Amino acid sequence: MYAMDKPLKSILKPAQARKLADGLGLLTVGDLIYHFPRRYGERGEATDLGDLKVNEDVSIIAKIVSKNVRQTRRKTDDKPLHIAEFTVGDGQRRLKVTFFNQRKRVHALQLGGWALFAGRVGKFKNAYQLTNADFKPIDVTDLADGEDPVEVFAAGLIPLYPATKEVTTWDISKAVDFVLKMLAPPEDPVPEAVRRRHGFMDLATALKEIHRPTTRDSLNEARKRLAYDEALALQVTLAQRRHAARDNPATPRPGRLGGLLDAFDERLPFRLTDGQLAVGKTLATELAEPFPMHRLLQGEVGSGKTVCALRAMLQVVDSGGQAALLAPTEVLAAQHARSLRKLLGPLATAGELGADDNATRVTLVTGSLSAPARRAAEAEAASGEAGIVVGTHALLSEGVTFADLGFVVIDEQHRFGVEQRDVLRAKSDKPPHVLVMTATPIPRTVAMTVYGDLETSSLSELPAGRAGITSHVVPADKPKWIERSWQKVRDEVAAGRQAYVVCPRIGEERGADDDVDEEFLDDDEGGEKQELQAVLEVAPALMRGELAGVRCGILHGRMPADEKESVMTSFAAGKVDVLIATTVIEVGVDVPNATVMVILDADRFGVSQLHQLRGRVGRGSAAGMCFLVTTIPYGTKTHTRLTDVASTLDGFELAELDLKARKEGDILGAAQSGRRSQLRLLSLQRDRKMILHAREDATQIVNEDPTLAKHTALAVAVDAFLNPDSADYLSKG
Repeated sequence: MYAMDKPLKSILKPAQARKLADGLGLLTVGDLIYHFPRRYGERGEATDLGDLKVNEDVSIIAKIVSKNVRQTRRKTDDKPLHIAEFTVGDGQRRLKVTFFNQRKRVHALQLGGWALFAGRVGKFKNAYQLTNADFKPIDVTDLADGEDPVEVFAAGLIPLYPATKEVTTWDISKAVDFVLKMLAPPEDPVPEAVRRRHGFMDLATALKEIHRPTTRDSLNEARKRLAYDEALALQVTLAQRRHAARDNPATPRPGRLGGLLDAFDERLPFRLTDGQLAVGKTLATELAEPFPMHRLLQGEVGSGKTVCALRAMLQVVDSGGQAALLAPTEVLAAQHARSLRKLLGPLATAGELGADDNATRVTLVTGSLSAPARRAAEAEAASGEAGIVVGTHALLSEGVTFADLGFVVIDEQHRFGVEQRDVLRAKSDKPPHVLVMTATPIPRTVAMTVYGDLETSSLSELPAGRAGITSHVVPADKPKWIERSWQKVRDEVAAGRQAYVVCPRIGEERGADDDVDEEFLDDDEGGEKQELQAVLEVAPALMRGELAGVRCGILHGRMPADEKESVMTSFAAGKVDVLIATTVIEVGVDVPNATVMVILDADRFGVSQLHQLRGRVGRGSAAGMCFLVTTIPYGTKTHTRLTDVASTLDGFELAELDLKARKEGDILGAAQSGRRSQLRLLSLQRDRKMILHAREDATQIVNEDPTLAKHTALAVAVDAFLNPDSADYLSKG
């Protein structure tokens, strides 16, 4: 019997084992058994040929609908070139399969018959084709030695594996057949009580059914069981993180009556929303605990996250500690510093003549500060004079120290790496309380996976007085529509209000600071290809034409920090009517007088990014309007995505759409850990209830057995599931 850790080279033929190792990295029995089929073909049911992509290695089932065999005068090796052209179809679409000098092989392909083809998709005369593909005619008599025709063909399901040009799906299938016959029943990592509660089949049965399903129902049950294994392994790791955090002592920060927070609340010129009050109560309670708070605060654009974070920071300052707010850009850091000082007023003027008795200081630390200003800011942080320190990556430098760092707020967390967050947290003697904020609403299943070691709070209610935003998709090929957009900008400026124009590029050459989302550059949408709009080209054209006489400013990522600050200050003060920018304005920029935004090449941005951008307008009492300009034709997937964005302001609904558009990616993906995780079957969209159940099960298991001493098989599965980088990410999260 073969155990999961048995090397394939010890049981397979050398050439077969070498193929699997070199082509797919499959070295052990476990590697092979957990290399699940990508999909399943059914006899008489063709693969959908509409999903093919150029240069993709594919395995397809199709019917042969035409055959053309001929010889040409052109010779190879002094022999006439033999060409066999087949057309195969799925009932709606067709694909060319061409063979050169394969005379003997192609005799097996009969007109009207079915075959399994494997090869790399190419394009010839604007049509998809496979050239010299591997193939296998499909016939119930075509069985490997020892295969049971009842088992293999009763359901008519044919497993199609992730393969390469060198390692075909049937190469993998033959190896799986051989291994399955001698596979030792693996120890089941899911506790028996959990299996019974959910009605799961055992692991050995699930592994057999995923590779050789007896029925479609049994296949679905196997998938469900094996996807749950992945969900449980991930959630156990996160539950262990949460459990460990409670055992890691922190300094309680309960605040004090009559302190800075009370003084701030008394002078607030507006009433907090019910959501802000609820979040504030949660943060106040957790900050007073003797173990570190780890919480994610997500909220709609303009929902008031900053006020919630500020009130929490003031509680920490009242407790004798300091708070640090880390922002991803200098524009956003400076905006935060201005906003906090404005909200605090005299409460942010400690050390100045006539300052309030409770006052503290808000200090800004960025890389562009002059040497004297940088030294002064660092001295305020080190002495504790600054209760609140706002900064960019500059906060992470060795020169920045704190007297008593008790609270870390990370804005737009996804823009920071693990190591950067760790450096800031290490500047405290005891683990500081941590609040992660994001204005990009996160689907619940993502929050339970990527951010699963954080408790989650959400804000969806907008503060009173916000007039809202309407959005419109504007076809770039309709001049009258374009003109009406620019007319709206001129009308708003004439009424004393302001506007944004957003471009995906900075200048003539694309660079690292350009803001094109490559994931949405689709060459097959049917639109006429043209150069993307750039700030440095659009701005002078607009100032000569549609916006002549309007005070325009330019803002992009390559400008020196002092110039960016000057432009933003002028725009906030109303000295600039229209700001023409890249997505450096995406988060944190708060100019209530801005009411209209024109986004050029809107199809080049993702759903969440568009939602963030338009959140810069309509932040005051006047209604906002956003124009999404695109060259993409109506009816395409990209155009539909823009229409979806225009149809709703519900960021959580759009987050689900964004998740669907991005096809989930890798749950712990490269953005988080730099490496792929071991998720094969778990789907954030399809398996929401399963992830929730796994979280509940994992929490119960870990609370009763934190080290999994009584669940050794589960402990092994957790270790095997997470690659080192993913585990490192989770341990530092």
